[in-house]
Amino acid sequence: MTGSGLQVALLAGGLVGAGAAGLIWQVTPAHPDLTDALHRLRPHPPTRPAAPHTGGMGGRERVGRWALRRLPPRVWGTVPAADLAVLRMSVSRFYGEKVLFFLVGAGCAPLLTVLAGLAGWRVPVLVPAGGSLAVGAALFLLPDHTIRTEAARARDEVRRALVAYYELVALERLTGSGHRQAMENAAAVGQSWIFRRLAEELARSAWAGHAPWDALEDLGAELGVPDLADLAQVMQLSSSEGTQVATRLQAKATSLRAAILSSDLARANEVGEKMSIPMSLLGVIFMALLVAPALLRVTGGG
Repeated sequence: MTGSGLQVALLAGGLVGAGAAGLIWQVTPAHPDLTDALHRLRPHPPTRPAAPHTGGMGGRERVGRWALRRLPPRVWGTVPAADLAVLRMSVSRFYGEKVLFFLVGAGCAPLLTVLAGLAGWRVPVLVPAGGSLAVGAALFLLPDHTIRTEAARARDEVRRALVAYYELVALERLTGSGHRQAMENAAAVGQSWIFRRLAEELARSAWAGHAPWDALEDLGAELGVPDLADLAQVMQLSSSEGTQVATRLQAKATSLRAAILSSDLARANEVGEKMSIPMSLLGVIFMALLVAPALLRVTGGG
């Protein structure tokens, strides 16, 4: 059998094997994820909009909804629910990005193989097949890293905004405003997304007849920001015990500001240490350039 015939036979065998695996996958009873099943069966409160309405469902949203219906939950692994809540991104859009990234990665290797064939290079069929799976799997995991990075940046922004929110609530309390009124007025001052989110949660709690600190505590748990839960506890204790809430809020703002400053200093020191490595290498190369002529003269004279 010639080399081209062997490649065609391997490709045909791979397609037949993939088709048989797909049929077995559809016929075999699925093993549902227990955590995902219980989450679906548990009653939920009215859901918040995952993202601002943009006038229609995008392509990634459609692909994600199709993938949710067709693929089992174990394919996706652990869903970063808190990170998606911070970014106000729906799960279907996140899944759609993962599927699209996988398709792009899977198509890179065959495209390079075609270009190599046009250039006259013969590439075995196993190379593009393995390359497609490897690149597709790597790009399939890329949205997870991107989501974690963007969510960490968003949480850092939330902590910085909460410093101002603590101070604003304290000022509202000093002017004689009630607990809910102080929190709502302070949230209405800012124009950033976190202030708008606080205003939405406080308004929703008022319509539902819930305490405002309960809404902030639930929001902190949803976003993975414990500082919101600290604010809720301060307001709840001040309501039940009659403590000086303005003083405690200003103290919390001072401690949070100090924690943010310490984090920024640690990050700056880490960046400085990383920058010292290329500077050290540059110094070593410069010294080598200075010493090299003398060494060459000594070697040549010997």
